[in-house]
Amino acid sequence: METSKYKVGLIFFPAFDWAISPDHPEREERLLYTRDQIVEEGLLDVPGIEEHRPQIAEDASINRIHVCVPNVSRIITESHRIAVGGTIVASDLVLTGKTDRAFALLRPPGHHAMRIVHGSRGFCLVNNEAIMVEHIRHNYGPDTRIAIIDTDAHHGDGTQDIFYNDPGILHISLHQDGRTLYPGTGFIEERGGPKAFGLTVNVPLPPGTGDKGILYVLENLVLPVLEDFEPDIVINAAGQDNHYTDPLTNMNFTARGYARLTELLSPDIVVLEGGYSIEGALPYINAGILLALAGLDYSATKEPDWSHRLTKQPDEITQNIDRLVDVLKDMWNTRESVDLDKVFGTSPVFERKRRIYYDTDGISEEQSERITKCKLCAGWRLIVSSATHNTGKTSHIAAIIIPWHACQTCKRAAEKEFAKACKDPRLDHVYLQDTERDRFLHT
Repeated sequence: METSKYKVGLIFFPAFDWAISPDHPEREERLLYTRDQIVEEGLLDVPGIEEHRPQIAEDASINRIHVCVPNVSRIITESHRIAVGGTIVASDLVLTGKTDRAFALLRPPGHHAMRIVHGSRGFCLVNNEAIMVEHIRHNYGPDTRIAIIDTDAHHGDGTQDIFYNDPGILHISLHQDGRTLYPGTGFIEERGGPKAFGLTVNVPLPPGTGDKGILYVLENLVLPVLEDFEPDIVINAAGQDNHYTDPLTNMNFTARGYARLTELLSPDIVVLEGGYSIEGALPYINAGILLALAGLDYSATKEPDWSHRLTKQPDEITQNIDRLVDVLKDMWNTRESVDLDKVFGTSPVFERKRRIYYDTDGISEEQSERITKCKLCAGWRLIVSSATHNTGKTSHIAAIIIPWHACQTCKRAAEKEFAKACKDPRLDHVYLQDTERDRFLHT
């Protein structure tokens, strides 16, 4: 039997006892056929591919990245804790040298979960990759440079929100154009906050994009950007709903295309996100990804109904993607010459207001955010949020966020704001999140 070129750790957690509802796309049997395919092909018998068990994530790991309202234990399930724990295990395997690469093949997904969490949106409650990133920085060095490449068909808006003003994180999202698909975001103008401008790169692809288009973006945009950024760790948020059989999207990617993407990207860690063609796509995609991670031949990877005619990319789409890549390359190459005062204004704070809908749980949120524009650090943040549940109940909260490597001035200002907010009778809960010092306070 052929030995893998790279040692790969597989963390498999199907959450067979958890589903949003019995007939929901995110349900128990979503990874059932995938497990069968991996076993039937004998991939777990290949020397160099080893399966590892996930762990259960504690509140402290989740509180480093999220402000869960009212608290973690009230809204999170054990399945979510294990999915988070599985990504943490994946990072530990790679960063301790036990494996070269890791594949966290688990559910529930997480890339739509933002910093503030009132409930579930886009099938996501907590952000697996984001929590893993903070685990990496706490355990393997605060200056670890990390790139997250999100290849889910839906824009990774939660991950973007969390790291929007974080200069240590590059976030690239390849997704179906937000004008045609949930969550309706991820446009090229969304480029990051005042301290991380340009480190958010969105690639909105036209419906019908196939292997040719996605791989062109990877080779001509993503890989050159990664070469410039020089990350220590590359994470692939590997959503599989770009597949031509997925019931929720309109893309045209194939299982072999996913394997080729994995080979070219050479990620250290792959984490499953979406993908809802349970029988027609996921078993073949995941087997192909695992083969590619191991450095094994994946040329036989093919869906039973695949045909060149079925997955051919129209010339018009190819031309559109060529133009898009040219624009994005120019935006990346000129990011440091942009006048940020024209983008964020000359005020000492940058403010943004948003309406966020939690489609899974039926919650409507009104959120305002103030980011201090500090010359010495990324600046502390104040987030004020009001969420109305489908029961009619409304909760009002404030969260003060202290960034990594915060200067003393920003730390003092944030502490002062927290003390002030705690006295505000209009607020139901007030939170202070200081990830670097591992402090999480709430009233």
